Amino acid sequence: MKKLTLPLLASVLAFGAVHAQSPYNKWSVDLNGGFAKPARNGNAAETFKNLHLDGGVRYNLNNKFGIKASFGYDKLDNWVNDQDLNTNHYRTSLEGVVNVGRLLNFETWTKVLNVQAHAGGGYSWMNGDAFNGTDNMGHLMAGLTGQVKVHPRVALNADFTVIQSLEQNRTWDGRGTTGRSIAQGTMFNASVGVSIYLGKNAQHADWYVEAEEDNKMLAELEGRVGKIEGMLVDSDGDGVADYLDLEPNTPAGALVDSRGRNIDKNNNGIADNIEAFIAEKYGNQPEKAVASGDSNMIKELINKGYVAAYFDFDKSQPSNVDGINFIVNYMKANPGASVEVIGYADAVGNKSYNNKLSERRAKSVKDILVKSGVDASKVSAKGNGIDDAVSKDSAAARRIARKVVFKIN
Repeated sequence: MKKLTLPLLASVLAFGAVHAQSPYNKWSVDLNGGFAKPARNGNAAETFKNLHLDGGVRYNLNNKFGIKASFGYDKLDNWVNDQDLNTNHYRTSLEGVVNVGRLLNFETWTKVLNVQAHAGGGYSWMNGDAFNGTDNMGHLMAGLTGQVKVHPRVALNADFTVIQSLEQNRTWDGRGTTGRSIAQGTMFNASVGVSIYLGKNAQHADWYVEAEEDNKMLAELEGRVGKIEGMLVDSDGDGVADYLDLEPNTPAGALVDSRGRNIDKNNNGIADNIEAFIAEKYGNQPEKAVASGDSNMIKELINKGYVAAYFDFDKSQPSNVDGINFIVNYMKANPGASVEVIGYADAVGNKSYNNKLSERRAKSVKDILVKSGVDASKVSAKGNGIDDAVSKDSAAARRIARKVVFKIN
């Protein structure tokens, strides 16, 4: 018995080790007990009064198919002729198992009931009171197992299996011979038992449903995406996401740094760091020639909108000229440069009117630049209409939207 049973179990264990990683448990131990009825082989037992026991180790390749190595025992001692004869029938088998419940989508109507089909074959042998020695044979088998899940680690089973002997020599009671025909001797087993699920995952392959796992993963993904979307919200519209914004209440479009901190605290349209840099390096001589490296840095900041002029509601003349004066000084210090003046309006009012208003604002700033000594050929102006990047429901945001910015070429 050990020569065949142990290699079968070892094969299943080795195969399972290669395919160990999975979102569900694949191993189970099945233990059953019940009754046996031999047939088609002389002096058959009258009813299911004979003892049957079996146990096995099952490995699921996936949630629909598996393999099982098992050992079964039948004690036959209830005969029609009332002979006081005992026969012991043993078998060791390797079977394929089909999870019918998953194939037929039982999960759409039940979470605790399941059916499995199994079939295979192996080696069996028999000894008894009526003959000496051992009758060695092979067998084929097939059966159905009903399951009831009572715990993620435990299911109750009810199984019915048919075993067909191959080249059985003795009759079931051992008193006669069969002529050792290829297919002689049939055994029926009816049993109940338990499946014990092994592994670290929450559920076994018998009950695992891909759709449920997909839904779970989708819900987790949606949660993560929602969290990221929440982090990327820019409540104050300053261009810095809330999770990075150290000053979450600055007006939309305000001049801020990468952490959302206001960098134009005096609200003159020039970023404070530019003003500080110019004051420290060039003092009261803004028209002084700027070093090429400094010029490029200042040009980049101007083109990013760090210098601007702002307007009151429905006005085409700027409410402050500090930003404009900064551009005048830059142009005088860089006579080879040219500047494009770009006007904007807030979202209040008619779109066509706001388009024209933004053009008037750009033209009025161009006129100031030219009157301040900037070569007219170096200045162009255009209106970009409504700045819809800011909320029209916020008065502070609308003030930021009414502006002119500059692009140095």
